Amino acid sequence: MADETEIPSVKHVDGSGIPVRGNDIDTDQIIPARFMKVVTFDGLGEFAFFDQRFDEEDNEKDHPFNEDQYQDANVMVVNANFGCGSSREHAPQALVRWGIDAIIGESFAEIFAGNCLALGVPTVTADTETIEALQNWVEDNPDGDIEVDVEAETVTYGDTTVDVTVDDAQRKALVEGIWDTTALMKSNTEAIEATAESLPYVEDPEPRKGHADD
Repeated sequence: MADETEIPSVKHVDGSGIPVRGNDIDTDQIIPARFMKVVTFDGLGEFAFFDQRFDEEDNEKDHPFNEDQYQDANVMVVNANFGCGSSREHAPQALVRWGIDAIIGESFAEIFAGNCLALGVPTVTADTETIEALQNWVEDNPDGDIEVDVEAETVTYGDTTVDVTVDDAQRKALVEGIWDTTALMKSNTEAIEATAESLPYVEDPEPRKGHADD
């Protein structure tokens, strides 16, 4: 019997915000390369934005991820071209393990957004003025609630609701709960094997034990 893995839909995300200002924040800033030599992604969260948060003597620098009022935040608000640079999946993994569940920004690097989707993290976009207003509001209301409605493509904070954009393929995957492709493959193992066996160009998809090739 196939594994009935249930992938949760992500129709909306609620929580408080954390503003990370600046254009072209790349994946090396999000997670420096020296912290990528890990067997699993566990523990990466503490190294998110490490070189922006600490100097060479490990003294704290001015960065939102160091500020007490944002330590429970789960909605990050960023600017343009966030996640550019290398395609390292460690970047969204570090953010998720820090506590981020959704990211609102002006724009995202395509591969970074795809890596976020694979973790069930929406990356929604809005224009510069909308993002700046939201960042300002978060700074004034660090405990304020933000609701990201993926299905309706809106963000609500305080008494304000703004329209945002969610990539069509991302919105479908999140809302319908088909964003975790690994879990989908595991839950459909029998169907995949049956399809492979029916294809004339796939020979012996599951070799028998003790079978020697001629």
